[in-house]
Amino acid sequence: LEVNLQNGILFVNSRIDREELCGRSAECSIHLEVIVDRPLQVFHVEVEVRDINDNPPTFPVTQKNLFIAESRPLDTWFPLEGASDADIGINAMLTYRLSPSDYFTLEKPSNDERVKGLGLVLRKYLDREETSEIFLVLTATDGGKPELTGTVQIHITVLDANDNSPVFDRSLYTVKLTENVQNGTLVVKVNASDLDEGMNGDIMYSFSTDISPNVKHKFHIDPVTGQITVRGYIDFEECKSYEILIEGIDKGQLPLSGHCKVIVEVEDINDNVPELEFKSLSLPIRENAPVGTVIALISVSDRDSGVNGQVTCSLTPQVPFRLVSTFKNYYSLMLDSTLDRETTADYKVVVTARDGGSPSLWATASVSVEVADVNDNAPTFAQPEYTVFVKENNPPGAHIFTVSAMDADAQE
Repeated sequence: LEVNLQNGILFVNSRIDREELCGRSAECSIHLEVIVDRPLQVFHVEVEVRDINDNPPTFPVTQKNLFIAESRPLDTWFPLEGASDADIGINAMLTYRLSPSDYFTLEKPSNDERVKGLGLVLRKYLDREETSEIFLVLTATDGGKPELTGTVQIHITVLDANDNSPVFDRSLYTVKLTENVQNGTLVVKVNASDLDEGMNGDIMYSFSTDISPNVKHKFHIDPVTGQITVRGYIDFEECKSYEILIEGIDKGQLPLSGHCKVIVEVEDINDNVPELEFKSLSLPIRENAPVGTVIALISVSDRDSGVNGQVTCSLTPQVPFRLVSTFKNYYSLMLDSTLDRETTADYKVVVTARDGGSPSLWATASVSVEVADVNDNAPTFAQPEYTVFVKENNPPGAHIFTVSAMDADAQE
């Protein structure tokens, strides 16, 4: 955005992408500080960026491969990874439809999709000898006008397998994890059981093939024990939660699998120091400036959340200035009392920003405020009265006596 310096009109000078600017946030605004000089004034401008349906639904992969034993009972549910849409609101509300099939129907996500989401439901018994492969197309359609769609190919290979698949103790594990924990920290241990015996009952644990690369970089799962541990830096400010799909596969010649979901909620700690910056300065300040004159605009921020990210500012004591909170994380440095350059010609002002964490973190920034002179002092003689004795008959232009005067103002 730019401001026309002649008429003050705010206009767009390049394309605005709401998704790039605000991601999935329901509200998206651009906050501007417009500073007018002489006299110094600050105007706060908030520009709302509205969403349009310019992003189609996208699936994590272009083809999903499923291996399903022919002995699976009817109404068995097979999870599918849904699509995502970078838009918001109705533009991101997705509906799904499945290409016609005699064997499967599509089950839509329930109200609590964390427990059971999108999936295929077996409606007709499979017979590998009759049909060894099934090809389906899953289509996601958003709610925009005009609507946009995305598809994923589903390739199902029908297998002869043992007749019991692994079953996890819980379909959903929810755990809390403090940020900055050390690598190797145990997050959770998932467990599945299989009614089969021998190799058909031995289970190997792994992340689902649809899992995001970020999860693989942050976490590790032991294939034998099912223990999930930290393997990368966990930062609340980077990601507040992780959704991990876990797969348990038995060791049968025709392996079966079970699935569960782990949601890791990252808890914030006070690990970010407040940041402050002088955005605008009006220096030097004249010594006859009225009380309330704005000298500087200061922005403060803290990447932590909650009280850990709530910042308060204070000033060096015994200076003729004060801080006034103006707009969200902005402060104005204002003149609090009259100045006299002849008494103090400059001030070093130190602003301290402190967050609300326990223990709190703090940072400082300083600025030198120079006081500009005005002609507010009259000249004064060394003494109010002089008595001079002069001899008579001095010629014109003869030196009689010298008087001197001083002026406290600068260069006066």
